[in-house]
Amino acid sequence: MNHSAAGAAGVTPPLARTRFGNLTADMIGGFLVFLIAMPLCLAIARASGFPPIAGIWTAVVGGIICSRLSNSQLTIKGPAAGLIVIVAGAVVELGSEFGANLPDADRAFLGYRLALGIGLAAGVLQVLIGAFRGGRLTEFFPLTPIHGMLASIGVIIIAKQAYEVIGVTAPKGVGPLGLLAGLPGALSHMNPEIAIIGGVSLLILFGLPLLPIPGIKKVPVQLVVLTVAIFMGMAFNLEHRHTYLFSSQFFGADQAEKFEVGPRFLVEMPEVLKAPASAFAFPDFRGLMTSTGLKFLFLFTVIGSIESLLSAKAIELLDPWRRKTNFDRDLMAVGAANVLSSALGGLPMISEIVRSKANIDNGARTRNANMFHGLFLLAFVLLLPALIHRIPLAALGAMLVYTGFRLASPKEFVHTFRIGPEQLVVFLGTIIATLATDLLVGIGVGIALEVMFHVWHGTPVTALFRPEFEVVEDLHSQSNILVVKRACVFSNWLVVRSKIVLQLEFVDELTVDLSRSKFVDHSVLSKLHDLANEFKADGKNLFVTGLDNHTPLSSHPQSARKQLRPLLVTTSSVS
Repeated sequence: MNHSAAGAAGVTPPLARTRFGNLTADMIGGFLVFLIAMPLCLAIARASGFPPIAGIWTAVVGGIICSRLSNSQLTIKGPAAGLIVIVAGAVVELGSEFGANLPDADRAFLGYRLALGIGLAAGVLQVLIGAFRGGRLTEFFPLTPIHGMLASIGVIIIAKQAYEVIGVTAPKGVGPLGLLAGLPGALSHMNPEIAIIGGVSLLILFGLPLLPIPGIKKVPVQLVVLTVAIFMGMAFNLEHRHTYLFSSQFFGADQAEKFEVGPRFLVEMPEVLKAPASAFAFPDFRGLMTSTGLKFLFLFTVIGSIESLLSAKAIELLDPWRRKTNFDRDLMAVGAANVLSSALGGLPMISEIVRSKANIDNGARTRNANMFHGLFLLAFVLLLPALIHRIPLAALGAMLVYTGFRLASPKEFVHTFRIGPEQLVVFLGTIIATLATDLLVGIGVGIALEVMFHVWHGTPVTALFRPEFEVVEDLHSQSNILVVKRACVFSNWLVVRSKIVLQLEFVDELTVDLSRSKFVDHSVLSKLHDLANEFKADGKNLFVTGLDNHTPLSSHPQSARKQLRPLLVTTSSVS
């Protein structure tokens, strides 16, 4: 029998032997991540319906608290673009439910405080989930609907923030499809000076990394955008409210249109040291007693936990020193930080993948880098609030449009299609359902489509949650064979995974034989691959065999496999 294991151990560079040696690298890494995180924290908070400073508090709490409670060495905790739609939805829906008769500003602030109550309760649930070792429950969800959810969030972010980029107020009470449909008309009413700032910011974000200049990708593009945008805002005198004339036609000045600019196009930032009360807000828990509040409590808890754990897992695999993360402990740390963040007026946080990857690329060595990134943010907001106030909102909007594009990149659609045409249907179904309704319905539609395809391809309905096993023990070596019968799909993966982990407690090598599974889905093959990498780091081997008798649904190595021919004895494997 030919075996193949997933992953290969890389060369591990040594950590500095002295604590201060690592501390220096962590301080530099934390500072460079701070440069990236600061504008994103402001942008995510504002797009979520929270005051911009709330994003800073989130990262400060995440940096200080999680770096002490979690053993995840290289993740950066903070607000995430992937939660914008959920948080903003909570602010709007709860504000409308409890403050329908209030003025717009008061209703928005009430919705903000009600969302804080949801965020705090979600943090408590995350602590409990981690304490009862429930972090693995997030592995129940199939991969394609999750990617579809993130892509739909990207589309929604683009639909909303494009108005910010061109200086036009987005229509209220309009869904993402309506916002997208209204963009062509909004372009004819754009504020030229604001649109110039937003357009140049987009040009830098998309164009700078493409320049054939050595080392250009190491330059924090967000810092370049901020620097250019601040100087452009000063040139346009956005600090002072005034009007100007602008004409795009080659006619007289009498045909020019009048536009207004002023501080409303800049970040609103309180001076914390002079007026601390203006920098914080406190939760209102009345929303927890309503169906709307319970819906968002579920979304805050589940989606936030999934995103955070997936990011932490991805960063663990990138750790040059192959250090293991206790994901239940990490979820407890994130939950505890979310409780404190919400108590102070901050956003829900996760382990953020882009900033964490930048942390690794910038040479960070331990979890102290997360702490330093939080401390630098705290110092900046305390000492230089006037500089933050000079950041044009159009630049922050451009950063979010760029982030949304990366979430909904055309590459995601192509990659999904390569996995299998049926996965593209699930992906698109999740996106369309989310854009037409809401996130919860979209995820439900994606999972339902996934189950329908599994049954269509021969998965017994009774096997969706209950696979059958046979363990073949080798009494002469530390190697066993686990035969998975009937089907091996996302919905029974937790049972399969538990059986694999249990077997590898007693042996050094385990072969998962799928020859008697009628259908094996993409999520399971991908997770088997990741699990093999995890065990490889611990000196144990996990192999996958028995798929020669299955027909792949595409040429992708991790596409779903369907058993079409009579059962044969198999000898080759995939990983």
